[in-house]
Amino acid sequence: MRYELMLPHQIRKAIEENWPVALPLGVLEYHGEHMAVGMDTLAVIKTLELFEKERDIVILPPFYYGAASYAVEPPEGSGSVQVGGPVLAPFAEELFYGLLRIGFRNIHAIIHHQTENFVAGMPTDLAFKTAGRQAIFRFLEKERGEGWWGSDKMADYYAGHAQGENVFNWVQVHPLMPAAMNGKYPFDHAGIGETSLMLALCPEAVDAGHFADNKGWYTKSAPEASAELGQKGVAMILDHLRATLRG
Repeated sequence: MRYELMLPHQIRKAIEENWPVALPLGVLEYHGEHMAVGMDTLAVIKTLELFEKERDIVILPPFYYGAASYAVEPPEGSGSVQVGGPVLAPFAEELFYGLLRIGFRNIHAIIHHQTENFVAGMPTDLAFKTAGRQAIFRFLEKERGEGWWGSDKMADYYAGHAQGENVFNWVQVHPLMPAAMNGKYPFDHAGIGETSLMLALCPEAVDAGHFADNKGWYTKSAPEASAELGQKGVAMILDHLRATLRG
């Protein structure tokens, strides 16, 4: 369900049943002359909407204002919006802390931007990862007091880990395309891979009439894109979401 459309009794049901709460996280960034600047975030939104058809999930209003960087193109006339990680982290901490206060314990930010080496991280996902940890510590210290982890009530902490219980999993950040997709689907920027995803998920975000206007090396494969290839990528992403967003 879209969070902004939920009524209080629906929110309470989602908390009680531990529905996944998903934040589509991304940027506004130049993706060649042929594709919309919101591609990264749109890919997350559209796949979550497909996932919602098969499972109960809360979809938060998307956050587009991540750290796009100007590595691809200067912003003048290109549309890239850069908001630095140091600014993002305090916002994200307040957001996650607020969601924990509401009662959610199954919170996930899903990002598709600079995630080709997600383990090392890039400014946007690192800011939200750090914020998630900070929010959890802050929330637990408020609710349980200082020394909460060292109390006798937490004596089964490590045993709980073996059973999949971990308070630090209350807030997680994931790439839309996991490392397991490497070699199975093209990972690129505004090339055949991303253009195909948009043709499958949001075709109005692609204008093939502007392929010829592209100058960057990274867009050369874009004319080879197809909705059929995009659907293959979407299927792999949905499998990833099924494994990641559990109740």
